[in-house]
Amino acid sequence: MSDIVIRTATVNDASLILDFVKELARYEKAEDEVLATESHIKESLFNGESTTHSLICEKSGMPIGYAVYFFNYSTWLGKHGLFLEDLYIRPSERRSGAGKILFKYLAQIAVQRGCGRLEWNVLDWNELAIGFYKSLGA
Repeated sequence: MSDIVIRTATVNDASLILDFVKELARYEKAEDEVLATESHIKESLFNGESTTHSLICEKSGMPIGYAVYFFNYSTWLGKHGLFLEDLYIRPSERRSGAGKILFKYLAQIAVQRGCGRLEWNVLDWNELAIGFYKSLGA
C-alpha cells in the first residue's frame, strides 16, 4: 500500500474532481442531479475564501479517488468538527486499502485541528459503504 499517496487538491484538479463527483453520482443513481461544472468547482473550492477542502488519492501516480470536507462547529463541545461530504474510490480500486488510508488521513486532520468529532452520512441502501465504515469501527 506504499504506492498510495494522499495529496491536497489544487485548482488544476477541478476537472478531475468533477469527474469523480459524476462517478459518485452515477454510483448513487443520481447523475442527473449533478449541476456542478468545472467552473463551479474552481470558484467554490479554490477561490481563496473557501471553507471547503479536497484531497486526491493516488495509486502509483494515478488518481483513484477523492474526498471533500469542511469544518463545522459544535456549540455543545465548543469545538470545530470535520464533516466529510464525499469519500470516493473508483470501483476497480476498492478493497485495495485506499479508502482506509484516505479516511485515516482525514481523521489525522481532525485530530491535528483539535476537532471534537468527525461526521459523515451514508445512504441507507449503500451496504458497501456501510460495511466499509463499520470495518473502521464506526
